Amino acid sequence: MTDSFDVIVVGGGPGGYVAAIRAAQLGLKTAVVERENLGGICLNWGCIPTKALLRTAEVYHNMQNAAAFGLTVEKVGFDFAKVVARSRKVAGQLSGGVKHLMKKHKIAVYDGQGKLAGPGKLAVEKDGKPVADLAAKHIILATGARARALPGLEPDGKLVWTYREAMVPQAMPKSLLVIGSGAIGIEFASFYRTLGAEVTVVEVLDRVLPVEDADISAFAKKAFEKQGMKILTSAGVKSLKKGADSVTATIDAGGKTSEITVDRVILAVGIVGNVENLGLEATKVKVEKTHVVADGYGATGESGLYAIGDLTGPPWLAHKAMHEGVICVEKIAGVKGVHPLDTKNVPGCTYCMPQIASVGLTEAQAKEGGRALKVGRFPFIGNGKAIALGEPEGLVKTIFDAKTGELLGAHMIGAEVTELIQGYAIGRTLETTEAELMATVFPHPTISETMHEAVLDAYGRALHI
Repeated sequence: MTDSFDVIVVGGGPGGYVAAIRAAQLGLKTAVVERENLGGICLNWGCIPTKALLRTAEVYHNMQNAAAFGLTVEKVGFDFAKVVARSRKVAGQLSGGVKHLMKKHKIAVYDGQGKLAGPGKLAVEKDGKPVADLAAKHIILATGARARALPGLEPDGKLVWTYREAMVPQAMPKSLLVIGSGAIGIEFASFYRTLGAEVTVVEVLDRVLPVEDADISAFAKKAFEKQGMKILTSAGVKSLKKGADSVTATIDAGGKTSEITVDRVILAVGIVGNVENLGLEATKVKVEKTHVVADGYGATGESGLYAIGDLTGPPWLAHKAMHEGVICVEKIAGVKGVHPLDTKNVPGCTYCMPQIASVGLTEAQAKEGGRALKVGRFPFIGNGKAIALGEPEGLVKTIFDAKTGELLGAHMIGAEVTELIQGYAIGRTLETTEAELMATVFPHPTISETMHEAVLDAYGRALHI
């Protein structure tokens, strides 16, 4: 027997389950095929559990510095097993929430691996055994991605970790080498350093967090080093020699070779798309560098077959996948006024300490476009709320087109900027100019006032510096 649907979504991560919910809302008979856990990497092994870990680190840091607030806290410590257990509990709660949403919207969920079996057909298997044969006019691939491995630096799950092992270690390591300084690498570096581990970060490019604006990267590097992290840029790990319970890494930096021995290594050098075992070979789907090529509506080279989320192009972010899922389904359903996602309006966040967030173009990218710019900067030290919170280290940077006043980009580092960045994201979506932002009343006292001041500063009108 073949079960028939209007839409089948392969993958139950953020992009997949949101696409399924939107399809069901539009009256389409919908199914989701998920081989592991509903919620995907984000809810189970990524965004959510890491934020739970980082929250623990933040609370621990504040307890250690309680005296600065006139408080007395004795015998500050932590139970690492309970730290990890809390993170897993949070992930489990949210994964259960996705199951509830599937039931609420009457979406059929199949537990297994989906593989294309011809136009509009999908075979589902679990542990090599058939589960179901499905059919649909529209099939959306949302199979996500996994950690990239480098030759000679492959993770083994014991001494050399990916994000998965880094989230559920058996014990707290005393020393760590983090290879890669993107969001994932820096978040783990921040978590473990705050809990007391000696942390070294190696980045092959010339600065940490290389996708961020150069000013933000420089600010972050100083903050991390002040916390005791060792940062090596323009550096590469040439080899890893494993011992019984440690790893010795050979590192090339600045033309010099050195060795460092650590308890554990975290590999955080990007992702590769999960394109294997989907049956793509028999289709017209194009795959480039492990990622499926799709247009602005998720359509691939094969009629009736779509791809969204981390399986496709950057930025590889859960919220981008969710929006792609909605756009793809609404296009399928014939909803009027559907537009492709402008990825320049997708905010990016890194939840280290201090937090980092951005949207739009960096200053360097804006200059490459040949535009005349107006650039504003405002430090947290000029903000009353930041000082009252004991969080005076931070910076907000805004970039405008000097001729039109268009907000080209905004970049932030400091307390709670991952929450604040949405203000600039809304501004870009509404095609806001500096005039509207200047005329907007920001509440006092809030850290959000730094956003207003950074706009004013771009035009020589900052009030508090």
